[in-house]
Amino acid sequence: MFFPKKYIIPVVASAFIFIGSSFKDDFFEIAKQIEIFTTLFKELNTNYVDETNAGELMDTAIKGMLASLDPYTVYFNEQDVLKFKINNTGEYTGIGALITQKSGKLILREVYKNFPADKAGFKAGDEIVQIGDIQMADLKEDASQLLKGAKNTKIDIKYLRQGKLYSTQITLDEVEIKSVPYFAKIDDKTGYIVLSRFNRKASNETKEALLELKKQGAQQIVLDLRNNPGGLLNEAVNICNLFVPKNEVIVTTKSINEKHNNTYKTAFDPIDLDIPLVIIVNDKSASASEIVSGALQDLDRAVIVGSRSFGKGLVQKPIDLTYNTQLKVTISRYFTPSGRCIQALDYAHKDKNGLAIRTKETSYNSFKTRKGRTVYDGGGILPDVQMPESKTSVIANALIKNDGIFNYATTYFYKHPNLGNEIPNFTNADFQDFKQFLKSQKINLDTETEESLKNTLALAKKEAIDAAIISEYNQLLTAVQKSSEAQIDTNQEEIKNLLLEEIIKRYQYQEGFYAYYMRSNSEIKKSVKILNDVATYRNILKM
Repeated sequence: MFFPKKYIIPVVASAFIFIGSSFKDDFFEIAKQIEIFTTLFKELNTNYVDETNAGELMDTAIKGMLASLDPYTVYFNEQDVLKFKINNTGEYTGIGALITQKSGKLILREVYKNFPADKAGFKAGDEIVQIGDIQMADLKEDASQLLKGAKNTKIDIKYLRQGKLYSTQITLDEVEIKSVPYFAKIDDKTGYIVLSRFNRKASNETKEALLELKKQGAQQIVLDLRNNPGGLLNEAVNICNLFVPKNEVIVTTKSINEKHNNTYKTAFDPIDLDIPLVIIVNDKSASASEIVSGALQDLDRAVIVGSRSFGKGLVQKPIDLTYNTQLKVTISRYFTPSGRCIQALDYAHKDKNGLAIRTKETSYNSFKTRKGRTVYDGGGILPDVQMPESKTSVIANALIKNDGIFNYATTYFYKHPNLGNEIPNFTNADFQDFKQFLKSQKINLDTETEESLKNTLALAKKEAIDAAIISEYNQLLTAVQKSSEAQIDTNQEEIKNLLLEEIIKRYQYQEGFYAYYMRSNSEIKKSVKILNDVATYRNILKM
């Protein structure tokens, strides 16, 4: 059968899926559905009233298919594959800054010290409006790709800062994203290690930090896994290996596909079997972070402090497809040494709104650690010592999501340009100024409740009944918004801390932020207190 050029990619992709799935029992059904889809795709492109874009149609079809599964099974085009590799290796050639593309704007979120963006004078909050000859307002694709290229490539950039337009030239260089962005001694005998991601250098960087801290006299360790979204499973196993013996089972994976059933054991001699260890987690610690914290909890090797972790117990594998594309597919569930799967959401069963059902606490199963302590599955890693302040409040999440905290920190930085290495004294007057800033900038405090309410009005308009409910809607919306404003005051200390932390990074980069955080954060203070109280530490672990 002859296909015009624009049908070649879909047919080749279909053939790839066909061959790769041939071991399935439902071989005929798969072949049948591929033939139906290929025929439909051909006829649609041939007969549709307007010009169609085959690539966009296929991209939409693939994403629609995967959306019915879990959010971790995703398709990567060529540009996405590059970003995925950067996340895994931690190396790329670029500008050395965290950038987000949101609402048609390209914003520098964080500038890393001594990398190209920093050397060119960029600051967090700058909005890039032109790269070379390309205006960002006209660009629909991922603009960050325009800031990558060969080492020493020079790129002309125009950007907005506090409403003024500036021009500069940036020279691309090699950039390394560290898994361990910071480590230091908290006091004479306590070492502190921040592990922010699990790329291919995670275990080596953690090992180097541990050895250096021991060399400096550290006799106990705090390992901070908060806000760590995870990464490579084998790196999680290797990090556990620093503290537990060789041949120890750390995690097992189970699937209906037997080839994905594996047991992962430690493969090397440990660095230190006895050094007291506390691990801090929060609701944004996920995946590989939960393998480390869950395994070391099950083996009674570490005390876990903080709030319940995210609850991602699913394992993904990248599979290379044709034309430099890739499928990252969920292949199995992982289980900690005690037998726990701590997956929180059941993507196989969804509610009437199409959302995955969260496992209820009453349905959790109990398990025993090596020394007989009771632990549970079903909803992330529950710390041995729970600290409610580790969990981000709803209103704080809304302020983070809608850039209220980020944008105010930018304004504060330019109002106070000469703080240098001083720790800002963020007063109650500053907090009132922040609240006024939110109003003046009309920054939405869209909590899930407010978003749901607005969606209800949109649906009412669609059904032409909005006029009948608009009065009650406005009253309810006003009440919800007042409640959100009240929540800002209720959670004032949490929000002030988030503001201060963001502000410190503007002056002192990550290093200054962690140096401050290490000595001021309540979870870190609690961890040190536990480590210093040998009886408490041993009692928690039933030693």
